[in-house]
Amino acid sequence: MADQTNHVLDTILQLMCEGIVIVDVHGMITELNEAYARFLGIQREQALHRHVTEVIQNTRLHKVLQSGVAEKGQIQIIHGHEMLVHRIPVLREDVVMGAIGLVIFQGVNEQYQMMDRIHQLTLSSTREKTPPSVDSPTTLRSFDAVIGHSTEMMALKKMSMRVAQTSMTVLITGESGTGKELFARAIHSESPFAKGPFIDINCAAIPEHLLESELFGYEEGAFTGAKKGGKTGKFEAAHTGTLFLDELGDMPLTMQAKLLRVLEDHSVVRVGGIKKHPVTLRVIAATHRNISDMVAKGEFREDLYFRLSTMHIQIPPLRYRKSDIPTLVHYYIEQLSTRLQVPKKRLDDRTMQVFYDYAWPGNIRELVNVIEVILEMMEGCIVYPEDFPEFIKKKLMSPDVQKESEQSPYIENNITLKGQRIHGDREIILAALQQARGNKVVAARLLGIHRSTLYLKLKQLGL
Repeated sequence: MADQTNHVLDTILQLMCEGIVIVDVHGMITELNEAYARFLGIQREQALHRHVTEVIQNTRLHKVLQSGVAEKGQIQIIHGHEMLVHRIPVLREDVVMGAIGLVIFQGVNEQYQMMDRIHQLTLSSTREKTPPSVDSPTTLRSFDAVIGHSTEMMALKKMSMRVAQTSMTVLITGESGTGKELFARAIHSESPFAKGPFIDINCAAIPEHLLESELFGYEEGAFTGAKKGGKTGKFEAAHTGTLFLDELGDMPLTMQAKLLRVLEDHSVVRVGGIKKHPVTLRVIAATHRNISDMVAKGEFREDLYFRLSTMHIQIPPLRYRKSDIPTLVHYYIEQLSTRLQVPKKRLDDRTMQVFYDYAWPGNIRELVNVIEVILEMMEGCIVYPEDFPEFIKKKLMSPDVQKESEQSPYIENNITLKGQRIHGDREIILAALQQARGNKVVAARLLGIHRSTLYLKLKQLGL
């Protein structure tokens, strides 16, 4: 009976049009169907009993074996082609015994186009149902505007949506160009403060002697040149809404003390005045700098850091979530083609690999700028690797260029156990639990491990 069952399963495996690979707990290939072997250009027997990384380009099945977490609907570049893949761990009593990889050979571009259409329909429907904001009719966006379907971004968006429903102060960190303001606007639009204004101020762009009056306002006669009747500051302007303090790490220490007082008293005193003006609002702060390092160096107030980091959202750099690159590229080609009024372009098979190989130090902002340059300057309807700006081609040709991994376990506050075994790291687990407010399912997701693994480590640590 067992032989008959195995024969049936093997027949089904070989008849499937999708590519299927099965690995054991050590990452060694135990099965590879004919469809996948033909695509890889090898004989099926040549792949068996070899480590999956030796046979399949850019695979992450060995990572799934380590984490025990499924990766569904991911994009993988194989021989220059974008492939939609699913990677599923095989569990027995919560112990990883192996993993299965499924590759969808056809329809990747069509799926992107469908996702783009759905995204546009969603935004159009939202605009029809929601009256435009008086303060900012075109810039307020929901989480629909945050593009990305990687494990990291989906977990980050889910957590941010939950945070948005509260009145908590939020600190958003991440490198320049990662989309900190986009997250801030999305949190505002999904929050109880959504009907109020979204007021933003760049703390690095305003001279120190003017920043106080910009934030808190001033009374008439407060200083030479003060406007008659005084001026309302950003805090009062954001009443019932959200105040977004961008580049908070550049705020002077004297201003940090005054900001802390407002956060604790929920009122402001204008420059040159004595009357307190109550304010009800949410504060979202953002910076590309490492605040904890600044605290250690005495460059940032520790009490303000603790007050702001009640909820800390750290956005990963693009190089650490490269599975989002195809989605971003197709989305912005669509958007920019419409805005620039140029014919839509399609990508040569080799082009997406260039997008993958480049490290994108400027993150999404740089990606968008490069796509815009390509669309403006190139001729023809197909984007080739030769169409990239010279600085990217030179960087990729450099012998010492460091190609980042396809994905990185970059999670808020650098909490991570993904891609490696955990060895009783009590502090990391406790930090994740604190960040997840005791929710073990959320903590496991932040750590990038299966929840059963987290339960086991908690038991071992006596937590």
